[in-house]
Amino acid sequence: MRSTTAAPGAWARFLDSDVWHSFRTSPMAITAALIAFVCIFCALFAPWVAPHDPFDMASLSLSDARLPPAWADGGSRRFLLGTDDQGRDILSAMMYGARISLLVGIASVLVSMVVGIALGLLSGYAGGKVDALIMRICDVMLSFPSILIALLIDGVGRALFPNAHDTLAFGVLIVAISLSGWVQYARTVRGSTLVERNKEYVQAARVIGVTPLRIMASHVLPNVMGPVLVLATIHVAAAILTEATLSFLGVGVPPTSPSLGTLIRIGNDFLFSGEWWITIFPGVMLVLIALSVNLLGDWLRDALNPRLR
Repeated sequence: MRSTTAAPGAWARFLDSDVWHSFRTSPMAITAALIAFVCIFCALFAPWVAPHDPFDMASLSLSDARLPPAWADGGSRRFLLGTDDQGRDILSAMMYGARISLLVGIASVLVSMVVGIALGLLSGYAGGKVDALIMRICDVMLSFPSILIALLIDGVGRALFPNAHDTLAFGVLIVAISLSGWVQYARTVRGSTLVERNKEYVQAARVIGVTPLRIMASHVLPNVMGPVLVLATIHVAAAILTEATLSFLGVGVPPTSPSLGTLIRIGNDFLFSGEWWITIFPGVMLVLIALSVNLLGDWLRDALNPRLR
């Protein structure tokens, strides 16, 4: 009975919250959420939503290669946005490619959050030499461009595992992006922890003998998660763009499972020969995903900061 009565109360509190009011009164946030929802829905349910299976070699035909969009001369109604050089439906390939891009982007952000939050809590709460060591590591990481770190880790991973299958290749790519993104979480959490550790509730927990690990996990962490959630939302778009950049450079996901970046790279070879749709449409979808997520991150930052209302 308690669980059934608590859920409606929690939902009612959410509907009465400032965050929900800010969302439903912001046309930009609603539009960005709708665009992100459509892209994520098509990516998650690509096997059922996509009109074709672009990776089913038995259904591909080279006679359908490089067909323009359906509304252009020479187009076919079977392929709304045209086909690529292998006869794959561009619309279907975009849906399957967005699924891979979102998977890599979200997974890398989650790994970055876990590493960054743990090191940020430890640095801010412990202080002293531990804080200095972690912050110097952060300074070293920030001195290198994120794409260069990702390229380095990806290259090392492929050198250590030259015959790696697709699953391991995905893991190497996620680790490569994660190692270039945890620093922002660590610095953000450290700054918030330095403020929280001197407040009365933390002092009281110390007095009654609560262990430092439990104080950090149960008391400090919930109070520093606001900025982290905003940062994570924005970093999802950055991680997707990083994955697309690596795939465009040919060091991203395997060619057997092309993401949006791989599709753009393939289409770039035919851009100046007139087959513009092969690269333009995947590029537009990548921009829409990144832009909508960034706009949602900007709205969430304003909604969670009372000073910006």
